[in-house]
Amino acid sequence: MIRSEEYRRKAAAPLRILAVAAVYYVAGGLGLLRQVTVQGAVVTPLWPPTGIALGCLLVLGLRVWPGIALGSLLVIATLSSSVTPSTAALVAGNTLAPVCACLILRRVGFRKELDRLRDGVLLVFLGALAGMVISATMGTAMLAIDDKLPKSGFWTVWLAWWAGDVMGVLVVTPLVLVVLLTARMPRVTDRWVEAGALLVVAVAGSLLATRSALSMLYLVFPILIWAALRFQLAGSAPCALLVSVLAVVAGTDRLGPFAGHGMVEVMVNLTVLNGAVALTSLLLAAVVAEKQNVRRRIEHACEELADVVDQLAPGRSAAVWPPRARDDREGR
Repeated sequence: MIRSEEYRRKAAAPLRILAVAAVYYVAGGLGLLRQVTVQGAVVTPLWPPTGIALGCLLVLGLRVWPGIALGSLLVIATLSSSVTPSTAALVAGNTLAPVCACLILRRVGFRKELDRLRDGVLLVFLGALAGMVISATMGTAMLAIDDKLPKSGFWTVWLAWWAGDVMGVLVVTPLVLVVLLTARMPRVTDRWVEAGALLVVAVAGSLLATRSALSMLYLVFPILIWAALRFQLAGSAPCALLVSVLAVVAGTDRLGPFAGHGMVEVMVNLTVLNGAVALTSLLLAAVVAEKQNVRRRIEHACEELADVVDQLAPGRSAAVWPPRARDDREGR
């Protein structure tokens, strides 16, 4: 019995690594569907694999890092016909960035449940903005070393690369954490009607906001607020991903509010929009969850206090005890 459990644990480790590699590769393929060219370099406004990698590291542990490296190698292999030293450097950058971000977040006491405002802020500034500097720097440097990038375009490509990785963390990582930590079979008591209404409004509102020529991108924010207030991260994270994906599709196709703009302008607009969407959904959901946790702790403390009162006054209900105590003080 002990040996069988040990064998299962040993077999589970490589399976997790292969699963992470497969999901990373699929996410990379989806991200490359909307690739753009900036200064001759191929970048994406939203790079989902970075969010997949950081989320898996936070939940499954650092032991799955080979899966990230393998998935990154497979994605790069689809773009180039040969494996060069630059390929190894790109794989190293794509792996080191989420690993370092995970280590930093663990160091500062990050909780992967994202039920505190502090955790949301840490994910934004340390996990996304700071952590993805590594992958953007190594990737852009390799392009410059291989003479695939003019020196005048280094910082433009770096910024585009960094923004795509950051958006991947801000939009995809919260959804990965929700799926891996709270995935369960829906219950009959769940708010099915409201959830269905939210889904319909989110799809319709996002399509209208990202494809209308009237520049109504602000319409997505009431939807995100509704999702965060009523369903917390489980509702706001999918809505944020939906809005970001539809915005990227509209931006790369130059539709709606993105029509008539150059690619650099589109990238800037997409970065600002996706960043605002991710921050709104993530931080508001964290604030709501934190307030609910405080309320639960207060209710638990009140229940414990009622139990103490019952123990101190056996045979008397907690509702009678305060008036009697007041009467005793008045008698004194």
